[in-house]
Amino acid sequence: MERVDKTQYYLNIAEEVSKRGTCLRNNYGSVIVKNDEIISTGYTGAPRGRKNCIDMGECTRAKLNLPSGTGYDKCRSVHSEQNAIISAARKDMIGSTLYLVGINKRNGEYVTDNEPCIMCKRMIINSGIEKVVMRDTKDKYRVTLVKEWLDIE
Repeated sequence: MERVDKTQYYLNIAEEVSKRGTCLRNNYGSVIVKNDEIISTGYTGAPRGRKNCIDMGECTRAKLNLPSGTGYDKCRSVHSEQNAIISAARKDMIGSTLYLVGINKRNGEYVTDNEPCIMCKRMIINSGIEKVVMRDTKDKYRVTLVKEWLDIE
C-alpha cells in the first residue's frame, strides 16, 4: 500500500471534518496547518446555540430559490473557513495553509471548482494564511496563494 502524501492527508482530514456539517446544500471542511501541525478545523454549521438547517429540515436559501454562491445574508450557517479561523490564534495562522473540501449534500459528490466566498477570502487574508488548497476530486486539487486575492475589489 502506497503512503498518502501530505497534501492528500490534510485534504482527507478536511473531508472528514466536513461530515460534521449541518447544511442541506453543501458541507465544507477546513483544516489550517502550519509547520506540519494542525492549528484548527472548521465545518459548515449554524452559530453555537442556534438551530441547524438539518434540524429544522429546511434551507432558507433553497426556499427562496437563491442560486449557489448568492444570498449568504439569508444563510444560517457559518462557513467552515470562518469557523476554523475563529478557533485559531492569528499568530499561529501567519504563513499557514488552509485545506478546503466541499461535499454536495444532494448527490454526495465533491463541489468542484470551489473557492471561498468573498467574506471568507477577506478573513483568510486578515488571518495571515498564506495559501489555500482546494480539492476538486479525490485525486485533484488546486493551490492558490492568498496574496493573489489582494487586488480583488
